[in-house]
Amino acid sequence: MGLLTHRVERSELKPGDHIYTYRALFTYSHHGIFVGGSKVVHFRPERNLNSGSETSADSDLYDSTLNRPSPCSIFPDCGFKQPNSGVALVCLDCFLGKGSLHCFEYGVAPSVFLAKVRGGTCTTAASDPPDTVIHRAMYLLQNGFGNYDVFQNNCEDFAMYCKTGLLIMDKTGVGRSGQASSFIGAPLAAILSSPLKLLMPSPVGVATVTAGMYCMSRYATDIGVRTDVIKVAVEDLAVNLGWADHPEEVADDRETSTPLIAI
Repeated sequence: MGLLTHRVERSELKPGDHIYTYRALFTYSHHGIFVGGSKVVHFRPERNLNSGSETSADSDLYDSTLNRPSPCSIFPDCGFKQPNSGVALVCLDCFLGKGSLHCFEYGVAPSVFLAKVRGGTCTTAASDPPDTVIHRAMYLLQNGFGNYDVFQNNCEDFAMYCKTGLLIMDKTGVGRSGQASSFIGAPLAAILSSPLKLLMPSPVGVATVTAGMYCMSRYATDIGVRTDVIKVAVEDLAVNLGWADHPEEVADDRETSTPLIAI
């Protein structure tokens, strides 16, 4: 367990693990669920499900390799996804690219969470059993995870839902992503602490207060401590988020949806 991240070796991976890798010189991280067999289910910027147009603002945050699938010499089904869905199945090599492998931590103590300088690496929420996690990931591979949104429905949100089944009821705030919370929390902490410069002549004191506010803002948005989260079965996810026009469509999906990819 590192102070910044939790780097692991491939031999340490277990099916159902939430993994991530850093891109663009550690500017941001990309997340997915390891489902075994050297395969990963992940969520990426894709075409808007309503308009059919690609969300270029979201795509700018990702490597072009994620949006432009290339033939994989290892797994013929690498890159499999349903039409108009951002959820895809890729091999571990393609998921990592040239990045290192990290494992997202669940059920950490508040002290450990606050000690992590960077968001998007752990949560105080507990993980569900691996079989449940893999079931959610494979179901969403067949049925999608809605429209990609940098702050409310990104790759980390996808992986955290697969691991916990938790859904945030407030649709106007930040989603489950600790990475998104960090992007918002850092400037917010700087703004809130700026009036304290008049009371604290020491730059060290101001920096300490700013860092404290940043950590607390991250902690307050963690799904393990939030009170506006509910447990939602993956089969009911589309209805809860308004992806399905009619509830009976989801009921039909429950009966007809079968895995197309062997793990």
